[in-house]
This record gives sequence, C-alpha cells and structure tokens, in this order.
Amino acid sequence: MSVRFRLRTMLVCVALALVTVAVAVVALCLGDLPLSVNEVVSAFLGQQSGIVETVVLEWRLPRVIGAVVFGAALAVSGGVFQSLTRNPLASPDIIGLTAGSYAGGLVVIIVLGAAAGSAPVAAGAVIGGLGAAAVVYLLAYRRGVQGFRLIVVGIGVAAMLEALATYLMLRAKLEVAMAAAVWGAGSLNAVGWPQLGPAVVLIVAAFLGLGVLVRSMHQLELGDDAARALGTRAEPARLWLVVCAVVLTAVVTAAAGPIAFVALAAPQIAQRLTRTAGLALVPAAFLGALLLTASDVVAQHALPAPLPVGVVTVVIGGVYLIWLLIHEARRRS
Repeated sequence: MSVRFRLRTMLVCVALALVTVAVAVVALCLGDLPLSVNEVVSAFLGQQSGIVETVVLEWRLPRVIGAVVFGAALAVSGGVFQSLTRNPLASPDIIGLTAGSYAGGLVVIIVLGAAAGSAPVAAGAVIGGLGAAAVVYLLAYRRGVQGFRLIVVGIGVAAMLEALATYLMLRAKLEVAMAAAVWGAGSLNAVGWPQLGPAVVLIVAAFLGLGVLVRSMHQLELGDDAARALGTRAEPARLWLVVCAVVLTAVVTAAAGPIAFVALAAPQIAQRLTRTAGLALVPAAFLGALLLTASDVVAQHALPAPLPVGVVTVVIGGVYLIWLLIHEARRRS
C-alpha cells in the first residue's frame, strides 16, 4: 500500500468532511420532534435521557450514519468502475450491477416472502449483484476486458434484469408489491442498528481490499500493457477490483434498496474539485457521503411530503448526466 498527499486534495477532503458533519447535525435536529444543536450534542455526551436520547441515538443516528457510509461506498464503487473503463458514464447503475442486486432482493421478497431489509433479502441482493457482475464480466471478456465492451454488455444485462424485476412486481400480491416498491425506490427508512452493523463491516472490508489494490487500479488506467510492464497482473487485479466494487454496491442495495446516480456523479465531481490526473477514491468517498446525506435531508424535510432518498438522487443524477453529456460533446467537437 502506498499513500500520496496533495495539498489541494487534502483541503477538499477536509472541507467535504466538515460540510457533511454540518448536514448530519441538521439531520439529527430535524423531524417530528425538532431538537436544538445543544440537545443533540448533550445526547451524545450522555447528558440527555428519555425521549431525546431515544430519538437521537436510536432513531435518527443510524439513518445518518447509514447515509454517510452508504454514500461513500457507492461513490467508491463508481470510481472503481470509471477508472477501470476509463469512461465517466460507467457506474454500477449503468452496467447492470445495481439491477442485479435489485432483482436478487426482489426474488427473495416476492418469491420467498421475506421482509424488505431482512437478512435473507440482503443475501439475495449480494448474490444477485455478484451474479450480474459475473455474467457481464464473462460476456465482455475477449482476451481481456475493454471498457466500452463492458459498458455495452452491462446495459444489455441491466435491461434484462429490469424486465425480470418488472415481471416479478406484476405477479406479486398488492401489499408485497407495495413494500417492494418502497425498498426499490431506495430508502433509508428501514436502516437501524441491526441492519447497519453487518453492512458497515462488509463495507470496511471492501475498503481495505481496495486500499491494497488502488495502486494496481491506477496502473491499469495506463492500459494493460503498461500495467504489466510495471509489474501488475492485469486480469487478476481487475477481477478483484470488480469484486470489491460489486460488494460495495450490493451491500448498500441490500440495506437501503437501489440508490441511483450517486456512484455515477460523485467520482467525477470529486475529480473536478481536486483536479487530479486520475480518479481518487478518497475524495470520491467524502463527496458521496455528503451527496447522499444532503439528499436524504432534502427528501425527508424540504419537500411537501417525505420521499425515498432515491427519488432525490435520481433528480440530481439526471441533471448531472445531462450536463456531463453536453460537456463531453463540447469537449470532443
């Protein structure tokens, strides 16, 4: 493992962290029972009891931590795929991995009758995500995996998985379909300490794996031949990078449903803020945490009625995607 520090990158990360903390405090204060910052801080210090302590530490804090951790996980996952494909449009949303996790979770909810957010649904989402990744990887493999081929194959696999998800929803009972639809919109409503603990453990394990592989990832950005000349075994390194990125996406999908566009937008925005030559995963993680936390605050408190956070991220991601396409078209013209 090797670490390099750039002053601009460090300053951007510190700024993003401070803004995320501020947004998190706002999220802890807002709700049906409004609280002051002093009440929130005193709850952390053990100086509050009763309803205030319960609201802050048991109800709101798991949701806020989930938004921070899940946003960072999605951003890092998107950064890995964009680095491997050298394409700003590559993300788990686009190449079918999120759709695989969603379909796997739906099979467990609708066919096996498990409750959304339960351990069986988590297992189904992880298996579905890994299965979709394996199918995309095998279909795109032709003496190596090229970025454009991976994206095209992924789009096709995603379309088929979305068709399967639609079929399952149409065949389900009304109450089951409604519960699955809320989960499928991407929501942090069901995130509590029981769901958060295992998810954080798996996400941290994937982060540690990527810490070992990040040097190989940056070498692969130069091309397979250059990476091999520098001592990197291209295909094994790429395979393990994909596995770690898929685990990040699948774990988030299992816990909160498919939250779209954070993985697509966060790495590219972070790169523009830090002005690094390649995609840096740490700034992307900080930006993803801020993006999802702020989106959840907007979804819960800034609209006439509370909405799943995935609805807000889709709107933000759609605006970003239009801007990115216009930017790329102007750059190439």
